[in-house]
Amino acid sequence: MSIDILVIGLPALADDMLNRQAPDRGWTLHRPGPDGLPAPEVAGRIVGVAASGAATVDARLIDALPALKIIAVHAVGYDLTDVAHARSRGVVVTHTPDVLNDDVADLALLLALATLRRLPAMDAYVRAGRWASEGPPPLSRRASGLKYGLLGLGRIGRAIAERLTPLAGEIAYHTRRPVADAPWRHVPNLVDLAAQVDVLIVIVPGGASTRGLVSAEVLAALGPNGVLINVARGEVVDQDALVAALTSGRLGGAGLDVFADEPNAPQALIDSDRCVLTPHVASATVETRQAMAALMIANLEAVLAGRPPVSPVPD
Repeated sequence: MSIDILVIGLPALADDMLNRQAPDRGWTLHRPGPDGLPAPEVAGRIVGVAASGAATVDARLIDALPALKIIAVHAVGYDLTDVAHARSRGVVVTHTPDVLNDDVADLALLLALATLRRLPAMDAYVRAGRWASEGPPPLSRRASGLKYGLLGLGRIGRAIAERLTPLAGEIAYHTRRPVADAPWRHVPNLVDLAAQVDVLIVIVPGGASTRGLVSAEVLAALGPNGVLINVARGEVVDQDALVAALTSGRLGGAGLDVFADEPNAPQALIDSDRCVLTPHVASATVETRQAMAALMIANLEAVLAGRPPVSPVPD
């Protein structure tokens, strides 16, 4: 008897791994139609959903799948999945934590260094022949010895802080409550943290509770020499306020891997030589994407076999 799984928006590597492994597990894979739902003759048989972190798995879709047992999200973030509604239907929701910590932390550090030292602008300066015609470019800022702040100190936040430790003059962080055994200074108020640091790195989950958390007030506190790094979710930052702060010179620079309306980035950010922009690629290495896909498949396999999930989303 076939085991039917709905696949929504997986990255190419994960999609390929799932396609290759599905026959050995007796899984039949289906894709949603233009309305976002599987064909009516299939919907009643779907027991699993494999979805990218950018795919919306809402109450409408969940209710269209009466036999659904598991939603396996191929990402750490699951803010586009209606977890509460899934649980009300007895559906398990899983994600892929830990396996991408190092890559995301590496990119956060790379964005900080590249923004402070203006590496893309320096590269463009050489390529355009301006070094030869105009002489040395304007000076950039050093990265070592600065004060770094972290908005969020989960698994990835800790990995970022550990990478910063040999480099930073000071590291502080903001969370709702101090993190047990964290050696870095906790700042209870985000505006206060922004006012105290040179670089603010955003690494918190998305969703309603964090939308717009990095507000115009936070950006003003960070100031004209401050740098914002975002490897979390685009909606955590008030993007209009960010554009206004950068274009007016009230913020020193930004390194962004995420945006409010992906894959679209505001033209003002694209045009700014004080921004370093990447297309949501913090976890986009072959090694990490293979590990994420393997964990997603392991969660599907466990739940569909009647075993506990490997990495359920937290309560």
